[in-house]
Formats: sequence, structure tokens, C-alpha cells
Amino acid sequence: MIRPRHLFHLARINLVLLRHGLDEVILATRLFRPFRWLGYLMPWRWVRRQQGSRGARIRMALEDLGPLFVKFGQILSTRRDLLPTDIADELSYLQDRVPPFPAADARRIIEHAYGQPLDNVFRRFDDHPIASASIAQVHGAQLHDGREVVVKVVRPDIDRIINRDLDLMRTFAALAQRYWPLGRRLRPLEVVGEFEKNLHDELDLMREAANASQLRRNFLDSPHLYVPEVFFYETRRDVMVMERISGVPISNIPELKARGVDLQRLAEKGVEIFFTQVFRDSFFHADMHPGNIFVDTTHPDDPRYIAVDFGIIGTLNPVDHRYLAENFLAFFNRDYRRVAELHVESGWVPAGTRVDEFEAAIRTVCEPIFERPLKDISFGAVLLRLFQTGRRFDMEIQPQLVLLQKTLLNIEGLGRQLYPELDLWRTAKPHMERWMRRQLGFEAVWNRVRQQAPNWGEQLPLLPGRTLRAMDDLAAVRRALEQQQVRMQELEYRMRMTARSRTGIVAGATLLLMATLLIGSDGVGWLPEAGGIPLVSWLLAAAGCGLILLGWLRTR
Repeated sequence: MIRPRHLFHLARINLVLLRHGLDEVILATRLFRPFRWLGYLMPWRWVRRQQGSRGARIRMALEDLGPLFVKFGQILSTRRDLLPTDIADELSYLQDRVPPFPAADARRIIEHAYGQPLDNVFRRFDDHPIASASIAQVHGAQLHDGREVVVKVVRPDIDRIINRDLDLMRTFAALAQRYWPLGRRLRPLEVVGEFEKNLHDELDLMREAANASQLRRNFLDSPHLYVPEVFFYETRRDVMVMERISGVPISNIPELKARGVDLQRLAEKGVEIFFTQVFRDSFFHADMHPGNIFVDTTHPDDPRYIAVDFGIIGTLNPVDHRYLAENFLAFFNRDYRRVAELHVESGWVPAGTRVDEFEAAIRTVCEPIFERPLKDISFGAVLLRLFQTGRRFDMEIQPQLVLLQKTLLNIEGLGRQLYPELDLWRTAKPHMERWMRRQLGFEAVWNRVRQQAPNWGEQLPLLPGRTLRAMDDLAAVRRALEQQQVRMQELEYRMRMTARSRTGIVAGATLLLMATLLIGSDGVGWLPEAGGIPLVSWLLAAAGCGLILLGWLRTR
């Protein structure tokens, strides 16, 4: 239900758009182009002229609207294939150059978190931030032992701002799910719920520190990815301290080229890192926009990624993990029938879906993109067509996979900037095949045996006693079954005797009825009589009484 506060918030959003002159951008889109002439009737256009490019105005409007809108702009900034160049260039500033909040606020938050003066924790603290993003900003500092660190500080009053925007998102998601024909399939409330969970996780820097530590262990001594060390002793919910790194921002392509970095190898390593995180660890960095990725150029022919900002981490449960891996592998092998079968098996499409029709629809979308370099492929367009195809088959959106889809789009955006000729299929397929071998082959069996060996060693001495107890339990079950069988035989016998008794009683009653009818009939005078009653009536009555008596005795 839309409440008055929602209307005020919507009015604020529209005022921000109008203040930055974005009414003309909206009216220039294909949907509103037929109504563009209405813009000339808007009074604010009669008295002022717009300042700045359209990209700058969009960026400033998103900054004014708050963290959720900045996040949206960060995602869009990686998709240069979907945006005009001038807008993409401006949105890239949202990755780490959002207007900072005052250093005095940062110092106050840090001192409140530590409960002591800032100088007691840091020998030096730089008031000028290194980077400023939608949720937090980063300052350089030095610990008293001389180690150079960065200090990440959450923006003041960020919880209230985010909760306000999320409340509006939940309201419109509920209305969409209730009244929009596609609401049930797209499940907007669940998608917003997943987004809300990830945002609140991002606000807890202790959680981010734990994520960074786990990712660091996963890639310890890796030639592909370096994760800075976290200093947990100095980390709090609103403040995180970690090792200071140096590298070239991934978006600075001219500098990477000037240092002789092998961009093809760098792009291929990015794909390898993504598939390793998803399918080896099921634990992946889900906020891989260019502001969070740096390059170690110490060895230009074999460069290494450096990741920061671990507030959003994606995970997959074992079922989705398995189905997703098999989907990718079948897709890379162009086995579209298997892709369709997996969608049915996993419940992503209704059980009654015709696999042959779904297979043909998937083939129509996917087959044209093979044998083509990344520069000629838009995953955004492919995903859109897949969603349109899925709509025909009532395919439901999987909220738990939204982060993965977002990360895949980010990876594509990075690869498109680094090395547009990248052969994504050739790079990714070996990783998928290795993963499947580890999951299904001899290596998988051996790994499971190694994992269970300590538990088996602990349980082995208890095995004889448990075996004897199991045998006793089995004997008890056998005796119970035998007793049950005897009771069933007795019950069956009683039911059979009861049925016979009822049959005899019914037959006896029938004979008595016949005897009565003969007595009252005038057409039996030719039969022998006894006491004025036909003899056959006496016989029928006697037989009937005998059968009834016998049936009664059997029931007793």
C-alpha cells in the first residue's frame, strides 16, 4: 500500500530529476519520444537553460538520490555496450569518486567505534579520502608499528537513507507482484528482499572483513588474484582496517598499455577467477565493478588482479551449484536439450513443459552467439531474449541467482574494455570440465573418502557394539513382524468366517420369506400338506431357521 511518505519520496525523486534537467533525457527515449513536444509546455524550460552534459546531469542526479541509485549507476557504468559513451564515462565516476563526507565526521565515527581518541590507534590518519563510494569512504593511515593501511568508514546516517529507499522499493515490488501479469514469474518481492539482504550485509564491515579473509584464504599464493590482509583487531562494524595495496585501476587502460601489460592474458585471467570462485569455492566477489579492481603490473606478461571491497559476496547452495554447472557445461557444448531438461529437473520451469519446444527456443537465442568474439556479443541482450523466451514457458526468476547474473555482466563489461577479442567459450569451458571431473569422476570419490576418513576413524572402534545392537534390533523387528503376521492371519480368518455367517443368515432369511409366501399363496393346493400348510413350506422354514441358527453360532 502506498503511504503518504512514499508520495513525498516520489515527489523528491521527481524534483531531483527536474533540478538536473533530466526531463529532456526521459522524453528523448523511444517510449516517450512521441510526447516530446510536451516538454516545450513545461514552465521551467521557459526561464532557465540546462548546464552541463547529459551524462554529468545523470551522474549528479544519482548522487543526489542516494546510495541505491548510485549502486544502479555503478552497474550501468560497466555496460558500455548498452550506453552512449558520454553517459558511460560520467557514470564511471560513481565507482570510487562519489562526493566525500567531511573528514571530521569520519574521525568522529572512528573514535566512537574505538571508544578512544583516534591518535591512540593510528600514528597518522589522512583527512583527504583515497576513494569515496555510495556506502563508505576510504582514508589512508599508518599503524603505530609502521604498517601502511587503509581505513574504511561507513557514511553517517546511511542506515536511515537506505531503509527509506528500500521501503519504497518494497512497496512498488508488492504492487507489481499483485497486479502486474508478470509479477508471479519475476517475483519482484523476493528479488528486492535479496537486494535488501545484500545491502545490509554491506553495511556491516565486520562481515565484509570476514568475507575478505575467506577470499584471501581461497586464493592464497594464487598467481591470478591477490586479496589484501584484514587487521581484525582494529576492525569494527562501522570501521574496517586492511593492508594498503598499490596497483593500476582496471579502468585505466592507457596506463596498463603503457606498462606493457598483456591485456589478453589479463582478460582470460578474469574469466578464470570468476569461474574458479563460482564453481570451485561457491564463494564469489559479487561487486566487481572497475572501482574495486586493480592490477599488479610487477610482471606485465603475467599480470595479477587485486580485489578490494568485499561487502557483497555471493554463494550458491549445493543444488543450485550443481545445476548451474551442468547448465554452463551443456551450454558450452551446445547441448540445448540437456539445458532444457536441467531447467525442468531443477524446477525453474513447470514440470509439464515440453522439453523439445523449450530446447528449440533456447537454441534460437544461443546458437547465433557462438564462434564470435566478445566485442560482437552482448550478454545483456542475450539475457533479455532468454527472459523473453522463458516468459513463454512460465520460467520463474531465481532470486538466489540474481547476484551471479549481475557479476557475470560485470565480468563481461571488464572483458569488453580489456580485450574485446576474448573468446569467452574457449577460456571458460576447460574450467567447467575440470569442475565436473572433480564433482563426478574418480577425483571426486577420492576427495570424499579423504574428507570422511577422520570421521570413519573415530567411528570404527564403536562399530562392533553398534553391529550387535543393530542385530538385536533386527531380531526384535523380525519377531514383531511374525506376531503381526499371525494377527493378520487371525483377522483374515475371522473376516472370512464372518462373511460366511452373514451369507448363511441371509440365505436362511430368504428361505423363511419363501416359506411365508407359499403359505399365503392359493396356487399350491396340489402340494402335500401337514396341518393345513403345504409340506414344502415347512421344509423351507426349517432349512431357513437352521441356516440362521448356524450363522448366529459362527458369529458367536
